[in-house]
Amino acid sequence: MTQTEPLLRLEGINKAFSGVAALTDASLTVSAGEIHALIGQNGAGKSTLIKVLTGAYRRDSGVIRFGGQEVEFATPQAAQLGGISTIYQEVNLIPYLSLSENIFLGRERRRGPFLDWGRMNREARTLLERFDVQADVTRPLMGFSVAVQQMVAIARAVSIDSRLVIMDEPTSSLDDREVETLFGVIRQLGASGVAVVFVSHRLDELYAVCSGVTIMRDGRTVERRAMTDISKLELVASMLGKEPGELRREGETAFVKNHNQKGEELLEVRGVRSGPALRNASLDVRKGEIVGLAGLLGSGRTETARVVFGADALAAGEVKIAGQTAHLRSPADAIRAGFGFCSEDRKIEGIVPDQSVRENLTLALLPELSRRGIVDQARQNEIVERFIRRLGIKTTGPDQKIRELSGGNQQKVLLARWLCMNPKLLILDEPTRGIDVGAKGEIQALLSELAADGLGVLMISSELEELAEGCDRVVVMRDGSSVAELTGDGLTQDHLMGVMAHGAAEADTPLQGNTSQGAPHV
Repeated sequence: MTQTEPLLRLEGINKAFSGVAALTDASLTVSAGEIHALIGQNGAGKSTLIKVLTGAYRRDSGVIRFGGQEVEFATPQAAQLGGISTIYQEVNLIPYLSLSENIFLGRERRRGPFLDWGRMNREARTLLERFDVQADVTRPLMGFSVAVQQMVAIARAVSIDSRLVIMDEPTSSLDDREVETLFGVIRQLGASGVAVVFVSHRLDELYAVCSGVTIMRDGRTVERRAMTDISKLELVASMLGKEPGELRREGETAFVKNHNQKGEELLEVRGVRSGPALRNASLDVRKGEIVGLAGLLGSGRTETARVVFGADALAAGEVKIAGQTAHLRSPADAIRAGFGFCSEDRKIEGIVPDQSVRENLTLALLPELSRRGIVDQARQNEIVERFIRRLGIKTTGPDQKIRELSGGNQQKVLLARWLCMNPKLLILDEPTRGIDVGAKGEIQALLSELAADGLGVLMISSELEELAEGCDRVVVMRDGSSVAELTGDGLTQDHLMGVMAHGAAEADTPLQGNTSQGAPHV
């Protein structure tokens, strides 16, 4: 490879599935040591381009050059052996194996014919310490949080002697401290000459760590720019195919809050405790409002939602529905009470990947659609077509497998699954995690519309901007307890961050209310 030739060059890449174009004349160029962003809406072609590069898909036409040579990897393993490592958003490891076994899977350290467990464990500990992870590397992966699992996946990829590392939404499960640690490692990789392709929908991250960006739209590469030469508004406008001015006007009307339209109380949670992670959670949701649940990883947000939905047992405290004490012993009880729940991990706990859009969308409604085990297909098709239109789900048809849809469209199908049940309360755990700006805006606008129609929404999100702009109130949790409730002028990103970090007693704005009667108000 000459000094001026890029490490990686993809030119004129075309790929179609069943005659439908997924990539059209797509391109990507990355130099050695460069940290390069690859962005676009869900369905823009990013994942397909990566899979063509790494051998998961065979391209229809085009040229791939890596390290100065034209290449065509037959499998992802061949790409890895050729010097390309890929870290996917969904942790692609084996839960029953230990941390060290996962890190060295397929590359086990040996002493003669035997595995060298001591060496593997030592090297695994050293690798994870680089990511500021202190953990027992002999324990099974499934015993750790999603954030630790993500760090293990990243450590595995970095440990391979690669010249190019592709990171697909690597920060989606990490808190701010873990993100900064990861960025430090990425910068080290760049300084040592390793190129990084960084895929993320979090624009601040792109500007923090990347030097260049390639933008894709509708399967085409539409722009390649230096990060210093493009503003956030221009970047998003290019992704969506709109003018910056048009995008600015749309952003001003994306959220419609309902502060002054409080309806009857749907849900009241007081002093709830469950397991070791949830100590004292309190909140309430009224008809026609969006209530946010904020907190760092491990603060008890998801555990609170699971108790409300009957997925985890209530050890102490009280849950009331419409003013009456509820005994939710299972999700089936919560569904009968009019609750819906979109889990944080749509791949594991949401979609059924090998089933169709139709089957996934009507999964919770099947008991109502069935008579003596026979599904009323005419009614099922009418419901599916209606919600595909209403939510703007991009699919080739109801029979398309949901795993073939983009992340944003998968999330819309999961929302439709509950909306077709006509719920009173919808619980959303990270509803916009890992989806692009366009799909995120559509989902946020839909939630505002639903709340205006009387639906109560309890939304967990790690994105403080999303909570501050889209919620009527936000309850903040720390160490398994509700510590504050922010509303009105007190509901800002800075204030949320301060309460999350220091607790209600140390927040900048004086608190009012009594913690024994629920979360104090800010």
